[in-house]
Amino acid sequence: MPNLIQKAQPRLEFIPQNFNPVVLQLARWLLPFLLRFRVQPWLPSGISHIEVKNAEILAELYQQFQIGKIRFLMAFRHPEVDDPLCMFYLLSRVVPKVARERKIALQYPIHCHFIYDRGMTLWVGDWLGWFFSRLGGIPIRRGKRLDLHGVSNARDLFANGKMPLAVAPEGATNGHSGIVSPLEPGVAQLGFWCVEDLLKANRSEKVLIVPIAIQYSYLKPPWSKLDWLLSRLEADIGLTAPSIASENLQIQDIYYQRLLRLAESLLTEMEEFYRRFYHQDLPKQITHDESATCEWRLVTRLQRLLDTALKVAEQYFGLQPQGNFIDRCRRLEEAGWSYIYREDLPDLNALPSLQRGLADWVATEADLRMRHMRLVESFVAVTGNYIKQKPSFERFAEITLLIFDAIARIKSNTKTPRRPRLGWRQAQITVGEPISVTERWSIYQTDRHSARQAVIDLTQDLHNALQKFIV
Repeated sequence: MPNLIQKAQPRLEFIPQNFNPVVLQLARWLLPFLLRFRVQPWLPSGISHIEVKNAEILAELYQQFQIGKIRFLMAFRHPEVDDPLCMFYLLSRVVPKVARERKIALQYPIHCHFIYDRGMTLWVGDWLGWFFSRLGGIPIRRGKRLDLHGVSNARDLFANGKMPLAVAPEGATNGHSGIVSPLEPGVAQLGFWCVEDLLKANRSEKVLIVPIAIQYSYLKPPWSKLDWLLSRLEADIGLTAPSIASENLQIQDIYYQRLLRLAESLLTEMEEFYRRFYHQDLPKQITHDESATCEWRLVTRLQRLLDTALKVAEQYFGLQPQGNFIDRCRRLEEAGWSYIYREDLPDLNALPSLQRGLADWVATEADLRMRHMRLVESFVAVTGNYIKQKPSFERFAEITLLIFDAIARIKSNTKTPRRPRLGWRQAQITVGEPISVTERWSIYQTDRHSARQAVIDLTQDLHNALQKFIV
Protein backbone atom coordinates (compact mmCIF):
# COMPACT_ATOMS: atom_id res chain seq x y z
CA MET A 1 0.00 0.00 0.00
CA PRO A 2 1.43 3.44 -0.89
CA ASN A 3 2.25 5.80 1.93
CA LEU A 4 -0.12 8.44 0.57
CA ILE A 5 -3.60 7.28 -0.41
CA GLN A 6 -4.61 8.88 -3.69
CA LYS A 7 -7.78 6.97 -4.55
CA ALA A 8 -10.98 6.01 -2.78
CA GLN A 9 -11.02 2.36 -1.75
CA PRO A 10 -13.79 -0.25 -1.49
CA ARG A 11 -15.31 -0.91 1.92
CA LEU A 12 -13.21 -2.81 4.44
CA GLU A 13 -14.49 -6.35 4.53
CA PHE A 14 -14.47 -8.35 7.73
CA ILE A 15 -11.80 -11.07 7.78
CA PRO A 16 -13.25 -14.15 9.55
CA GLN A 17 -10.90 -16.29 11.56
CA ASN A 18 -10.07 -19.57 9.83
CA PHE A 19 -7.64 -21.38 12.10
CA ASN A 20 -5.26 -23.70 10.27
CA PRO A 21 -2.85 -25.96 12.24
CA VAL A 22 -0.45 -26.09 9.28
CA VAL A 23 -0.04 -22.31 9.28
CA LEU A 24 0.44 -22.40 13.06
CA GLN A 25 3.24 -24.94 12.68
CA LEU A 26 4.86 -22.81 9.98
CA ALA A 27 4.73 -19.81 12.32
CA ARG A 28 6.35 -21.88 15.07
CA TRP A 29 9.23 -22.78 12.76
CA LEU A 30 9.69 -19.12 11.80
CA LEU A 31 9.48 -17.79 15.37
CA PRO A 32 13.24 -17.79 16.22
CA PHE A 33 13.96 -15.84 13.04
CA LEU A 34 11.10 -13.40 13.65
CA LEU A 35 12.20 -12.71 17.23
CA ARG A 36 15.72 -11.86 16.19
CA PHE A 37 15.18 -10.07 12.93
CA ARG A 38 11.49 -9.38 12.33
CA VAL A 39 11.24 -7.00 9.33
CA GLN A 40 14.88 -5.88 9.29
CA PRO A 41 17.14 -8.86 8.62
CA TRP A 42 20.09 -6.62 7.87
CA LEU A 43 20.02 -5.26 11.42
CA PRO A 44 20.54 -8.23 13.77
CA SER A 45 19.36 -6.38 16.87
CA GLY A 46 16.11 -8.00 17.92
CA ILE A 47 15.15 -10.10 20.93
CA SER A 48 17.77 -12.64 21.90
CA HIS A 49 16.29 -13.94 25.15
CA ILE A 50 12.87 -14.19 26.80
CA GLU A 51 12.49 -14.84 30.52
CA VAL A 52 9.10 -15.96 31.82
CA LYS A 53 7.83 -15.90 35.39
CA ASN A 54 4.88 -17.94 36.66
CA ALA A 55 4.36 -19.87 33.42
CA GLU A 56 2.98 -22.73 35.52
CA ILE A 57 -0.16 -20.62 36.09
CA LEU A 58 -0.92 -20.75 32.37
CA ALA A 59 -0.11 -24.45 32.12
CA GLU A 60 -2.64 -25.23 34.86
CA LEU A 61 -5.23 -22.90 33.33
CA TYR A 62 -4.89 -24.60 29.94
CA GLN A 63 -5.44 -27.97 31.59
CA GLN A 64 -8.61 -26.73 33.32
CA PHE A 65 -9.77 -25.12 30.08
CA GLN A 66 -9.30 -28.31 28.10
CA ILE A 67 -11.30 -30.43 30.56
CA GLY A 68 -14.14 -27.90 30.52
CA LYS A 69 -13.83 -26.29 33.95
CA ILE A 70 -12.98 -22.72 32.94
CA ARG A 71 -12.93 -20.18 30.12
CA PHE A 72 -10.16 -17.60 30.24
CA LEU A 73 -8.82 -14.57 28.45
CA MET A 74 -5.19 -13.45 28.49
CA ALA A 75 -4.89 -9.67 28.82
CA PHE A 76 -1.32 -8.77 27.89
CA ARG A 77 0.62 -5.53 27.96
CA HIS A 78 1.29 -3.88 24.62
CA PRO A 79 4.20 -1.42 24.85
CA GLU A 80 5.74 -2.42 21.49
CA VAL A 81 4.99 -4.18 18.22
CA ASP A 82 7.08 -7.17 19.33
CA ASP A 83 4.62 -8.12 22.10
CA PRO A 84 2.57 -10.60 20.01
CA LEU A 85 5.78 -12.46 19.12
CA CYS A 86 6.63 -12.70 22.82
CA MET A 87 3.15 -14.03 23.56
CA PHE A 88 3.52 -16.57 20.77
CA TYR A 89 6.84 -17.69 22.27
CA LEU A 90 5.21 -17.99 25.69
CA LEU A 91 2.45 -20.27 24.43
CA SER A 92 4.34 -22.30 21.84
CA ARG A 93 7.59 -22.83 23.75
CA VAL A 94 7.43 -22.06 27.45
CA VAL A 95 3.99 -23.32 28.52
CA PRO A 96 4.42 -26.77 26.86
CA LYS A 97 7.90 -27.08 28.43
CA VAL A 98 6.63 -26.20 31.91
CA ALA A 99 3.69 -28.57 31.48
CA ARG A 100 6.03 -31.45 30.64
CA GLU A 101 8.28 -30.67 33.61
CA ARG A 102 5.33 -30.57 36.02
CA LYS A 103 3.59 -33.54 34.39
CA ILE A 104 0.54 -31.45 33.51
CA ALA A 105 -1.34 -33.25 30.74
CA LEU A 106 -2.20 -30.90 27.88
CA GLN A 107 -3.66 -31.35 24.43
CA TYR A 108 -1.73 -29.75 21.58
CA PRO A 109 -1.42 -27.25 20.09
CA ILE A 110 -1.19 -24.79 22.98
CA HIS A 111 -2.44 -21.71 21.19
CA CYS A 112 -5.13 -19.01 21.40
CA HIS A 113 -7.49 -16.91 19.38
CA PHE A 114 -6.52 -13.24 19.45
CA ILE A 115 -7.85 -9.82 18.56
CA TYR A 116 -5.86 -7.57 16.25
CA ASP A 117 -6.34 -4.10 14.80
CA ARG A 118 -7.92 -4.18 11.32
CA GLY A 119 -5.64 -1.29 10.36
CA MET A 120 -2.57 -3.52 10.50
CA THR A 121 -3.56 -5.18 7.25
CA LEU A 122 -3.76 -1.75 5.59
CA TRP A 123 -0.26 -0.73 6.67
CA VAL A 124 1.50 -4.07 6.16
CA GLY A 125 -0.50 -5.66 3.36
CA ASP A 126 -3.43 -7.99 2.67
CA TRP A 127 -1.22 -11.03 3.25
CA LEU A 128 -1.21 -10.23 6.98
CA GLY A 129 -4.98 -10.60 7.16
CA TRP A 130 -4.71 -14.02 5.47
CA PHE A 131 -1.95 -15.05 7.89
CA PHE A 132 -3.65 -13.78 11.07
CA SER A 133 -6.93 -15.36 10.03
CA ARG A 134 -5.30 -18.77 9.81
CA LEU A 135 -3.61 -18.25 13.16
CA GLY A 136 -7.05 -17.72 14.69
CA GLY A 137 -7.09 -13.91 14.74
CA ILE A 138 -10.17 -11.69 14.83
CA PRO A 139 -9.91 -8.14 13.42
CA ILE A 140 -11.43 -5.21 15.30
CA ARG A 141 -11.96 -1.67 13.98
CA ARG A 142 -10.84 0.32 16.99
CA GLY A 143 -12.59 3.58 16.20
CA LYS A 144 -16.07 2.17 15.70
CA ARG A 145 -18.50 2.69 18.54
CA LEU A 146 -19.32 -0.99 18.19
CA ASP A 147 -17.68 -3.22 15.58
CA LEU A 148 -20.51 -5.77 15.44
CA HIS A 149 -18.66 -8.31 13.30
CA GLY A 150 -15.50 -8.24 15.36
CA VAL A 151 -17.12 -8.07 18.79
CA SER A 152 -19.69 -10.79 18.09
CA ASN A 153 -16.97 -13.12 16.79
CA ALA A 154 -14.75 -12.44 19.81
CA ARG A 155 -17.69 -12.97 22.17
CA ASP A 156 -18.58 -16.28 20.55
CA LEU A 157 -15.01 -17.56 20.61
CA PHE A 158 -14.56 -16.57 24.26
CA ALA A 159 -17.57 -18.68 25.26
CA ASN A 160 -17.39 -21.47 22.70
CA GLY A 161 -13.95 -21.54 21.05
CA LYS A 162 -11.62 -24.51 21.35
CA MET A 163 -8.83 -22.19 22.52
CA PRO A 164 -8.62 -19.28 24.99
CA LEU A 165 -8.67 -15.67 23.82
CA ALA A 166 -5.81 -13.13 23.99
CA VAL A 167 -6.32 -9.36 23.92
CA ALA A 168 -4.11 -6.30 24.46
CA PRO A 169 -6.44 -4.17 26.64
CA GLU A 170 -4.45 -0.97 26.03
CA GLY A 171 -5.65 -1.11 22.43
CA ALA A 172 -2.39 0.17 20.92
CA THR A 173 1.31 0.43 21.66
CA ASN A 174 2.45 3.34 23.83
CA GLY A 175 6.23 2.91 23.50
CA HIS A 176 6.71 2.79 27.29
CA SER A 177 7.63 -0.45 29.03
CA GLY A 178 7.23 1.36 32.34
CA ILE A 179 3.75 2.86 31.89
CA VAL A 180 0.45 1.05 31.40
CA SER A 181 -1.90 3.22 29.34
CA PRO A 182 -5.59 3.49 30.27
CA LEU A 183 -7.28 0.21 29.39
CA GLU A 184 -10.18 -0.19 27.03
CA PRO A 185 -13.30 -1.43 28.89
CA GLY A 186 -13.95 -4.00 26.17
CA VAL A 187 -11.92 -6.74 27.86
CA ALA A 188 -13.93 -6.53 31.08
CA GLN A 189 -17.16 -6.39 29.07
CA LEU A 190 -16.18 -9.50 27.13
CA GLY A 191 -15.66 -11.25 30.45
CA PHE A 192 -19.15 -10.45 31.71
CA TRP A 193 -20.70 -11.36 28.36
CA CYS A 194 -18.97 -14.72 28.55
CA VAL A 195 -20.46 -15.37 32.00
CA GLU A 196 -23.88 -14.40 30.65
CA ASP A 197 -23.57 -16.67 27.60
CA LEU A 198 -22.49 -19.62 29.74
CA LEU A 199 -25.39 -19.16 32.15
CA LYS A 200 -27.86 -19.00 29.26
CA ALA A 201 -26.45 -22.30 27.99
CA ASN A 202 -26.64 -23.87 31.49
CA ARG A 203 -22.88 -24.30 31.58
CA SER A 204 -20.86 -24.18 34.79
CA GLU A 205 -17.39 -23.04 33.63
CA LYS A 206 -15.81 -20.21 35.58
CA VAL A 207 -14.61 -17.16 33.62
CA LEU A 208 -11.15 -15.70 34.32
CA ILE A 209 -9.00 -12.89 33.01
CA VAL A 210 -5.23 -13.42 33.27
CA PRO A 211 -2.98 -10.31 33.37
CA ILE A 212 0.33 -10.77 31.54
CA ALA A 213 3.03 -8.11 31.77
CA ILE A 214 5.76 -7.69 29.14
CA GLN A 215 8.85 -5.56 29.66
CA TYR A 216 12.03 -5.10 27.61
CA SER A 217 15.62 -4.35 28.49
CA TYR A 218 18.93 -4.17 26.61
CA LEU A 219 21.56 -6.82 27.33
CA LYS A 220 24.35 -4.23 27.22
CA PRO A 221 23.23 -0.57 27.17
CA PRO A 222 24.54 0.64 23.77
CA TRP A 223 25.10 4.30 24.65
CA SER A 224 27.14 4.82 21.48
CA LYS A 225 24.13 3.78 19.36
CA LEU A 226 21.94 6.21 21.28
CA ASP A 227 24.52 8.94 20.63
CA TRP A 228 24.34 8.12 16.91
CA LEU A 229 20.54 8.27 16.89
CA LEU A 230 20.41 11.54 18.83
CA SER A 231 22.95 13.08 16.46
CA ARG A 232 20.86 11.98 13.50
CA LEU A 233 17.71 13.53 14.98
CA GLU A 234 19.55 16.72 15.87
CA ALA A 235 20.68 16.99 12.25
CA ASP A 236 17.12 16.39 11.04
CA ILE A 237 15.87 19.33 13.10
CA GLY A 238 18.81 21.52 12.12
CA LEU A 239 20.59 21.63 15.44
CA THR A 240 24.33 22.05 15.59
CA ALA A 241 26.48 19.61 17.50
CA PRO A 242 25.65 19.84 21.21
CA SER A 243 27.95 21.89 23.39
CA ILE A 244 27.10 20.37 26.74
CA ALA A 245 29.84 20.60 29.32
CA SER A 246 30.66 17.14 30.57
CA GLU A 247 32.55 18.10 33.71
CA ASN A 248 31.03 16.46 36.78
CA LEU A 249 28.16 15.10 34.69
CA GLN A 250 27.27 11.44 34.44
CA ILE A 251 26.47 9.98 31.05
CA GLN A 252 22.74 9.94 31.91
CA ASP A 253 22.83 13.68 32.64
CA ILE A 254 24.51 14.46 29.32
CA TYR A 255 21.97 12.48 27.31
CA TYR A 256 19.11 13.92 29.34
CA GLN A 257 20.18 17.45 28.47
CA ARG A 258 20.42 16.48 24.81
CA LEU A 259 16.93 15.00 24.89
CA LEU A 260 15.51 18.14 26.49
CA ARG A 261 17.21 20.30 23.86
CA LEU A 262 15.93 18.09 21.07
CA ALA A 263 12.38 18.04 22.46
CA GLU A 264 12.26 21.80 22.90
CA SER A 265 13.48 22.41 19.34
CA LEU A 266 10.94 19.97 17.90
CA LEU A 267 8.12 21.56 19.90
CA THR A 268 9.12 25.04 18.73
CA GLU A 269 9.18 23.92 15.10
CA MET A 270 5.80 22.19 15.30
CA GLU A 271 4.17 25.07 17.17
CA GLU A 272 5.23 27.48 14.45
CA PHE A 273 3.99 25.02 11.81
CA TYR A 274 0.48 24.94 13.25
CA ARG A 275 0.55 28.63 14.06
CA ARG A 276 1.52 29.72 10.55
CA PHE A 277 -0.09 27.19 8.22
CA TYR A 278 -3.17 26.10 10.19
CA HIS A 279 -3.82 29.48 11.83
CA GLN A 280 -3.92 28.03 15.33
CA ASP A 281 -3.69 30.28 18.37
CA LEU A 282 -0.58 28.95 20.08
CA PRO A 283 0.96 31.59 22.37
CA LYS A 284 4.71 31.78 22.23
CA GLN A 285 4.96 32.02 26.00
CA ILE A 286 3.32 29.82 28.61
CA THR A 287 2.45 31.41 31.91
CA HIS A 288 3.61 29.24 34.76
CA ASP A 289 4.81 29.25 38.30
CA GLU A 290 8.43 30.37 38.56
CA SER A 291 9.20 27.17 40.42
CA ALA A 292 8.01 25.05 37.47
CA THR A 293 10.66 22.74 36.10
CA CYS A 294 11.87 22.63 32.53
CA GLU A 295 10.23 19.21 32.18
CA TRP A 296 6.88 20.56 33.36
CA ARG A 297 7.02 23.39 30.84
CA LEU A 298 7.87 21.02 28.00
CA VAL A 299 5.06 18.61 28.89
CA THR A 300 2.61 21.51 29.13
CA ARG A 301 3.63 22.64 25.66
CA LEU A 302 3.45 19.08 24.36
CA GLN A 303 -0.08 18.55 25.70
CA ARG A 304 -1.19 21.83 24.14
CA LEU A 305 0.41 20.90 20.80
CA LEU A 306 -1.21 17.45 20.77
CA ASP A 307 -4.59 19.00 21.47
CA THR A 308 -4.05 21.49 18.63
CA ALA A 309 -3.04 18.78 16.14
CA LEU A 310 -6.15 16.76 16.96
CA LYS A 311 -8.37 19.83 16.66
CA VAL A 312 -7.01 20.53 13.18
CA ALA A 313 -8.09 17.04 12.09
CA GLU A 314 -11.35 17.12 14.04
CA GLN A 315 -12.38 20.40 12.45
CA TYR A 316 -11.99 18.88 9.00
CA PHE A 317 -14.06 15.78 9.85
CA GLY A 318 -16.66 17.76 11.79
CA LEU A 319 -15.92 16.07 15.13
CA GLN A 320 -16.16 17.55 18.60
CA PRO A 321 -13.24 16.82 20.97
CA GLN A 322 -14.45 14.08 23.32
CA GLY A 323 -12.49 11.94 25.73
CA ASN A 324 -8.74 11.66 26.19
CA PHE A 325 -6.15 11.80 23.44
CA ILE A 326 -6.43 8.06 22.77
CA ASP A 327 -10.23 8.26 22.42
CA ARG A 328 -9.93 11.20 20.05
CA CYS A 329 -7.33 9.40 17.92
CA ARG A 330 -9.61 6.37 17.53
CA ARG A 331 -12.60 8.50 16.51
CA LEU A 332 -10.47 10.34 13.96
CA GLU A 333 -9.17 7.09 12.54
CA GLU A 334 -12.68 5.79 11.99
CA ALA A 335 -13.80 9.10 10.49
CA GLY A 336 -10.86 9.04 8.08
CA TRP A 337 -11.53 5.45 7.09
CA SER A 338 -15.16 6.30 6.33
CA TYR A 339 -13.91 8.85 3.77
CA ILE A 340 -11.35 6.48 2.25
CA TYR A 341 -13.03 3.04 2.42
CA ARG A 342 -16.44 3.93 1.06
CA GLU A 343 -19.22 1.76 2.42
CA ASP A 344 -21.73 4.11 0.75
CA LEU A 345 -20.31 3.40 -2.71
CA PRO A 346 -20.59 -0.36 -3.35
CA ASP A 347 -19.07 -0.18 -6.86
CA LEU A 348 -16.46 2.53 -7.23
CA ASN A 349 -15.62 1.46 -10.79
CA ALA A 350 -19.20 2.11 -11.90
CA LEU A 351 -19.08 5.77 -10.87
CA PRO A 352 -19.03 8.47 -13.55
CA SER A 353 -15.57 9.99 -13.88
CA LEU A 354 -16.53 13.21 -12.10
CA GLN A 355 -17.92 11.43 -9.02
CA ARG A 356 -14.94 9.09 -8.98
CA GLY A 357 -12.56 12.02 -9.13
CA LEU A 358 -14.34 13.69 -6.20
CA ALA A 359 -14.23 10.45 -4.20
CA ASP A 360 -10.48 10.19 -4.84
CA TRP A 361 -10.03 13.82 -3.81
CA VAL A 362 -11.86 13.21 -0.53
CA ALA A 363 -9.80 10.07 0.17
CA THR A 364 -6.51 11.87 -0.41
CA GLU A 365 -7.54 14.80 1.79
CA ALA A 366 -8.72 12.46 4.56
CA ASP A 367 -5.42 10.58 4.52
CA LEU A 368 -3.50 13.86 4.84
CA ARG A 369 -5.67 15.02 7.73
CA MET A 370 -5.17 11.73 9.55
CA ARG A 371 -1.44 12.39 9.60
CA HIS A 372 -2.05 14.92 12.39
CA MET A 373 -3.56 12.12 14.44
CA ARG A 374 -0.66 9.76 13.68
CA LEU A 375 1.76 12.31 15.11
CA VAL A 376 -0.28 12.50 18.30
CA GLU A 377 -0.30 8.70 18.65
CA SER A 378 3.45 8.72 19.22
CA PHE A 379 3.24 10.84 22.35
CA VAL A 380 0.02 9.94 24.17
CA ALA A 381 1.88 8.35 27.09
CA VAL A 382 4.73 10.87 27.46
CA THR A 383 5.10 12.41 30.93
CA GLY A 384 7.58 14.88 32.38
CA ASN A 385 9.16 12.53 34.90
CA TYR A 386 9.37 9.20 33.07
CA ILE A 387 13.16 9.34 32.67
CA LYS A 388 13.86 11.14 35.95
CA GLN A 389 11.99 8.49 37.91
CA LYS A 390 14.35 5.87 36.54
CA PRO A 391 17.16 7.17 34.27
CA SER A 392 17.80 3.80 32.65
CA PHE A 393 19.06 3.32 29.13
CA GLU A 394 15.75 1.68 28.25
CA ARG A 395 13.76 4.79 29.09
CA PHE A 396 16.19 7.05 27.23
CA ALA A 397 15.87 4.79 24.20
CA GLU A 398 12.06 4.67 24.35
CA ILE A 399 11.65 8.45 24.37
CA THR A 400 14.29 8.94 21.67
CA LEU A 401 12.60 6.36 19.44
CA LEU A 402 9.23 8.08 19.88
CA ILE A 403 10.82 11.32 18.67
CA PHE A 404 12.32 9.35 15.77
CA ASP A 405 8.84 8.07 14.87
CA ALA A 406 7.41 11.59 14.75
CA ILE A 407 10.21 12.99 12.61
CA ALA A 408 10.16 9.96 10.29
CA ARG A 409 6.42 10.35 9.72
CA ILE A 410 6.96 13.97 8.73
CA LYS A 411 10.04 13.37 6.58
CA SER A 412 8.98 10.31 4.63
CA ASN A 413 5.17 10.38 4.83
CA THR A 414 5.05 6.90 6.32
CA LYS A 415 2.51 5.49 8.76
CA THR A 416 4.87 2.82 10.09
CA PRO A 417 8.40 4.22 10.51
CA ARG A 418 11.16 1.64 10.26
CA ARG A 419 12.93 2.13 13.54
CA PRO A 420 16.68 1.67 13.87
CA ARG A 421 17.69 -1.13 16.22
CA LEU A 422 19.92 0.02 19.03
CA GLY A 423 21.05 -3.36 20.30
CA TRP A 424 20.08 -6.86 21.42
CA ARG A 425 17.21 -6.91 23.86
CA GLN A 426 15.65 -9.36 26.26
CA ALA A 427 12.00 -9.58 27.22
CA GLN A 428 10.57 -10.44 30.61
CA ILE A 429 7.06 -11.88 30.69
CA THR A 430 5.23 -12.15 34.01
CA VAL A 431 1.98 -14.09 34.31
CA GLY A 432 -0.24 -12.70 37.05
CA GLU A 433 -2.89 -14.35 39.19
CA PRO A 434 -6.19 -14.83 37.34
CA ILE A 435 -8.99 -12.40 38.12
CA SER A 436 -12.36 -14.08 38.48
CA VAL A 437 -15.14 -12.50 36.44
CA THR A 438 -17.66 -15.07 37.62
CA GLU A 439 -17.32 -13.87 41.23
CA ARG A 440 -18.32 -10.35 40.12
CA TRP A 441 -21.38 -11.44 38.18
CA SER A 442 -23.83 -10.96 41.06
CA ILE A 443 -22.95 -7.25 41.15
CA TYR A 444 -22.89 -6.85 37.36
CA GLN A 445 -26.37 -8.31 36.77
CA THR A 446 -28.11 -6.17 39.42
CA ASP A 447 -28.98 -3.22 37.14
CA ARG A 448 -27.45 -1.04 34.43
CA HIS A 449 -25.64 1.25 36.83
CA SER A 450 -24.14 -1.74 38.67
CA ALA A 451 -23.12 -3.29 35.36
CA ARG A 452 -21.28 -0.15 34.27
CA GLN A 453 -19.55 0.12 37.64
CA ALA A 454 -18.57 -3.55 37.58
CA VAL A 455 -16.91 -3.06 34.18
CA ILE A 456 -15.07 0.04 35.48
CA ASP A 457 -13.90 -1.76 38.64
CA LEU A 458 -12.71 -4.84 36.76
CA THR A 459 -10.87 -2.67 34.23
CA GLN A 460 -9.13 -0.78 37.03
CA ASP A 461 -8.18 -3.98 38.86
CA LEU A 462 -6.71 -5.35 35.65
CA HIS A 463 -4.76 -2.12 35.13
CA ASN A 464 -3.38 -2.34 38.68
CA ALA A 465 -2.38 -5.97 38.15
CA LEU A 466 -0.45 -5.12 34.98
CA GLN A 467 1.23 -2.07 36.53
CA LYS A 468 2.31 -4.08 39.58
CA PHE A 469 4.78 -6.17 37.58
CA ILE A 470 6.65 -3.23 36.05
CA VAL A 471 10.15 -2.82 37.48
